[in-house]
Amino acid sequence: MNNAKTYEQLLRENAELNLRLEEATDTIDAIRTGQIDALVVNDANAGHQLYTLKTADHSYRVFIEKMNEGAVTLNEDGIILYANSRFASMLGATLPDIVGKLFETFVSGDCRPMFREVFTTAWHKDVQIELKVSKNKGTVPCQLSLTVLQLDEGPSLSVIITDLTFQKNIQRLLKENNQRLTIANTELEASNHDLQQFASIASHDLQEPLRKILIFANMIRDRHAKDLPAESQRYLDKIISSSQRMRSMASDILNYSGLTTNPETFDQVDLEAVIAEILDDYDLLLQERNVEVIVNELTMVEGNRGQIKQVFQNLISNSIKFSRQDRPPVIRIFCNPANPASGETDEGAFCHIVVADNGIGFEKEYQERIFSLFERLNNKDQYEGSGIGLSITRKIIERHHGTISAESIPGEGARFTISLPVKQPKSEG
Repeated sequence: MNNAKTYEQLLRENAELNLRLEEATDTIDAIRTGQIDALVVNDANAGHQLYTLKTADHSYRVFIEKMNEGAVTLNEDGIILYANSRFASMLGATLPDIVGKLFETFVSGDCRPMFREVFTTAWHKDVQIELKVSKNKGTVPCQLSLTVLQLDEGPSLSVIITDLTFQKNIQRLLKENNQRLTIANTELEASNHDLQQFASIASHDLQEPLRKILIFANMIRDRHAKDLPAESQRYLDKIISSSQRMRSMASDILNYSGLTTNPETFDQVDLEAVIAEILDDYDLLLQERNVEVIVNELTMVEGNRGQIKQVFQNLISNSIKFSRQDRPPVIRIFCNPANPASGETDEGAFCHIVVADNGIGFEKEYQERIFSLFERLNNKDQYEGSGIGLSITRKIIERHHGTISAESIPGEGARFTISLPVKQPKSEG
């Protein structure tokens, strides 16, 4: 008898097998996503059998299938009873390759002893652990969160697997950047130290030749002024004036570099006594320029007395230097005490000292630029100075953990506000 099937019969069987395969695939998908709660299976020997899918499992399956993390359910032997699609994609595998296998087989070999330990512990308490799972020829860093679930079939172990690849990459990049920053900071500190040393040495070495230039230039002017033509006298005056300005600049650079190298020594400073000393030093200049200085009651602050004095010397000197020609200079110095409403109390209290004048002032756009090194707003021939004074002032104030700001209206004067802690913060360590 010829049992050979015709081509048409084979096509029909093939179509039928494809249909059954599609139905099976849809059924598995429905079970996995919780769309059905029971199955009726036609057994050749036992007839139709009803298999129920417990409602507790239903909600659980729907939930974990929608998660962004991998999720598996293990029995007491560590066999995977259920796995979601996300876990399969993490491993680069299919669900049939995962379900029914020991979870440990998907754990990187070097992490398996650690997993066995937490697997035992997790049946008694919730556990979290970081380890690697295998993916093709590589591994994936993951965090496992293990907790016991009481399902209708009995206790099972739920494992949530979070892929840490992105976090680990970020941590690695941060570590590399921090290492680069550390190296850059070390190089910057070394460079700053070299610059400070250079500034100090260069400024110090400039003093001696400048002193000789001034001595000899003054000798020529004093002894031979009558013999020199008017044009030569004018050139000589410019040499002397430029040398004096350069000497002042060298001195200021020394002071500026010294602010970085010298350690802080803070004591109680009586601001009224400091201002009184400065006014005494400037007594002749104040009389010559007919300057009126009004000093209101000032408070005590903690700081370096010499540096605090330099701050007010610079500000008072500036007010005199940049006064108007059509009216006598007036300088007011007063102190606004700490403001309790702003939270400035006890050790956090600040004293706000104002130095205001009625001089030529400056445009608003220069409020910050005037504190820059060598910044000048006016012609150096008309207004003497090195352009470093206010830079030194700000640096001193910042070393005292304070701030200084300036505001002005051209032709109506300038106002500098210094905020200093009444008590310097205690250094840690």
